[in-house]
Order: sequence, then structure tokens, then C-alpha cells
Amino acid sequence: MDKMARRQDVERILLIILGSAILAFGVYNFYYLNNITEGGVLGLLLLLKNLFDIQPEIANIIIDLSLLLIGYKYFGKKFFMYSIFASVSFSIFYEVFGTIGPILPKSSSMIVSTVLAGLSVGLGVGLIVTTGCAAGGDDALALVISKTTSLNIGRVYMLGDCIVLLLSLTYMPIEKVLYSLIAVAISGNVIDYIYEYVKNNKSNLMIKSEL
Repeated sequence: MDKMARRQDVERILLIILGSAILAFGVYNFYYLNNITEGGVLGLLLLLKNLFDIQPEIANIIIDLSLLLIGYKYFGKKFFMYSIFASVSFSIFYEVFGTIGPILPKSSSMIVSTVLAGLSVGLGVGLIVTTGCAAGGDDALALVISKTTSLNIGRVYMLGDCIVLLLSLTYMPIEKVLYSLIAVAISGNVIDYIYEYVKNNKSNLMIKSEL
């Protein structure tokens, strides 16, 4: 049993690292380099900075930690520790991609960049949440809401992101927000697909093992 548990932990760590790498790649190469804004905590930080001049560095620590602690309350210590690991992994990979610079040639089409942004972030976050942890505070909140309501996780992501992005219209042009809404819709659906696929496969395996 201990050997199986260790193997599961190693697999979980590797999946978190892979998800974090894909997420960081997408955020840097598609979101950052194409000036596509985000919803979630990052979008909220930009909103607070522009409306109330609250420093993002300070607000990020407070908001992310608060949301992860909510996740800890519902999912336990292991969730919290793996989520911290995922968050640190993302930061390291983002720094690496930032140092390397653009890997792909910049697309002349914003819609192509937007679709790739949504797909990469959806895939990265989707892989991370299937391990039972969160890549950040907004992921933790989405998991908690999904657990305590009838909403699936993809719809929770889209709802939260859309609210933040619509509020961002107070300081951003509508064109930028529209591109971000498209990316959010794509990433939310990808996250939901991956999460439900893995959850259903696990359920099927449990049923087969009981037969």
C-alpha cells in the first residue's frame, strides 16, 4: 500500500509539473506577449490597481493565500501543500520562459493568439486540478464552489472570470475584454472536459475493481 501511495504521489507531482509548464508557457507566450488580459485573481489584481491603486504584489499574497486556506478547509492539508507546490512550479516555469523569450513566432491574428491562449491555459489548469490541487487561489475557489454547488468546474471558472472581465471595462477598451472573454470561454470548457473525463475514468475504474 505504501509503495502504491508513493507511486501515486510521484505521478501527481509529475502531472503538476507538466500542467504548470503548459500553463506558464501559455500565459507568457499567448497572454503576455499579445497583451490579452485575464479574469480570475490576476484580472482582479489589475482591477484593484487601476481603480483603487492597491499594489498587486500585496493584494496577490492576501487574496491567493486566503482562497487557498478556504481550499484547505474543504480539501485538507495535502491539497494545500500540493497547491503551494503548483503555484511555485508555475512561477519558476514562467521565469524560465520569460528568460528564454518568445518560443513561437508572434501571430498576426489576434483571434489565433486568443484561441491558443485559451487552449494552453485550459490544458495546464485542467491537468493540475485533476491531481486534486489548485494552481492558484482562483482555482481553489472554483473547486470549492464546484464541490458545494451543482455547478461544474468549467462553468465556475467562466462565471468568475466573466464577472472580473466585465468589471474591467471600467478601465479597459471593449475590444481587449472581448478577446479575453473568448479565451476564458475556451479555457473554461477545456478545464471542464479534462476534469470530467478524469473523474469519470476514475469512477469506472473503481466500479470495475469492485466487480
